[in-house]
Amino acid sequence: MGHAVEVVAKRLEIGSAAARAGAAALSDEERDRARRFVFDRDRQRFVVARGVLRGLLAARLGMRPQAVELVYGERGKPALAPRLAASGLRFNVSHCEDVAVYAFSSAGDVGVDVEAVRTMPDADDVATRVFSGRENAAYRALDPRDRPLGFFQCWTRKEAFIKALGHGMYYPLDRFDVSLAPGEPARLLRVEQPPEDRRRWRMRGFFPLPGFVAAVVTEQVDNHCTGDPR
Repeated sequence: MGHAVEVVAKRLEIGSAAARAGAAALSDEERDRARRFVFDRDRQRFVVARGVLRGLLAARLGMRPQAVELVYGERGKPALAPRLAASGLRFNVSHCEDVAVYAFSSAGDVGVDVEAVRTMPDADDVATRVFSGRENAAYRALDPRDRPLGFFQCWTRKEAFIKALGHGMYYPLDRFDVSLAPGEPARLLRVEQPPEDRRRWRMRGFFPLPGFVAAVVTEQVDNHCTGDPR
């Protein structure tokens, strides 16, 4: 893949057959995690999404999906096990409802997030609590019709950034600003220093499937990005 970042979007086929196929590729740890889901549909989504991830990783590593060994960082971010780290492949995954988005990078850390664009009764309150002051002002300046998209563009861009960092939701969300207005390019506008330099990161917003918005943040130097929205 050179220094490319590859993004793959898929609509998950949720059902018993797909779940059985996905489960066949999972590790014992992943099967145990799947059993902890309370609802069958959530369990199937996890199993199928993780099975697809293993298939995509296996195709890029030239091995069987069952042989792909994963480890997890302090905040839960998945990565290839040390014996596979020499490949230089980094990845991240996000799924919402029946849509999953996968990002692969050969040059540095990567984070991705996807959400269904919808109207939330408490969106204004959430924006006040979660967005930075600059982001909240930009959100409230939007036409009310544009606020659902603006809200989830901000949310996915912030989530993708902290996933790229590997800090999860422990990273203070008011320490950085992202663009959010519909039609405005996705950008990381400010990151408090130290510890992070915003020039290290590239942000891209996109629509993986109708009704969904997503963002990917990468540490790579160039901006070559390929997509496979299926």
